[in-house]
Amino acid sequence: MLPKIDVPIFDVKLFSTGKKVKFRPFTVKEEKLFLITGESDDPQSTITTIKQVLNNCVLDDIDLDSLPLFDIELLFLNLRARSIGEIVTLNYKCNNNIVEEDGREHKCGNQVGIELNVLTVVPEVDVKHSNKIEINSKLGMVMKYPKMNVITDSVSGEDIDSVINMIASCIDYIYDTEKMYYAKDSTKEELVDFLETLQSKDLENIKQFFDTMPKMRKTLDFKCGKCNYEEKIEVEGIQNFFG
Repeated sequence: MLPKIDVPIFDVKLFSTGKKVKFRPFTVKEEKLFLITGESDDPQSTITTIKQVLNNCVLDDIDLDSLPLFDIELLFLNLRARSIGEIVTLNYKCNNNIVEEDGREHKCGNQVGIELNVLTVVPEVDVKHSNKIEINSKLGMVMKYPKMNVITDSVSGEDIDSVINMIASCIDYIYDTEKMYYAKDSTKEELVDFLETLQSKDLENIKQFFDTMPKMRKTLDFKCGKCNYEEKIEVEGIQNFFG
């Protein structure tokens, strides 16, 4: 019988609850899943693979489908860092306009590598963020963050029906001057019908909830060693944190 390999155990604190979740690094077998997925442009395939690997590696009994997307991203970022390495090099091409003596212009184009410790990346919350959407002085909604299963269900389309269905899945409750109407006590069709009675400006207010909710984001200092051009680069979403 071959010897067993000792596996280190790590933990990460979820952003939404502050609860620590234990996990093990992924194995060569699980890394192969990412290599296969990387050959596909299907975002749903990527989400399915992330979920499968997290289910394999998370040691605590948690329902991944119940976690907000930013917690899933935080968990996966830590898992990948502990499995492959904390430091990644992100490569960017310098887009500074260079003007030659004869007046010709061209992009610098110099490749610059920026090292980043991915364990320093945590969800950031926009100061304008609120989960309360006021429709008018008598009516409003309170939202909850999209879960993994909501993203999986809606990722394949960006038409208005897909958007409304995703919004409906993220309603915690609707309120008026008399009572609160919890989404769990309503059917999906009733929630969709309610959303379809709203005005365009109301949908824009709801959109701001999604645009400003916690996101995995990091600001990097870019400096070109060829032309000395400098700028701030915002990196957002776990897929952009790996070179």
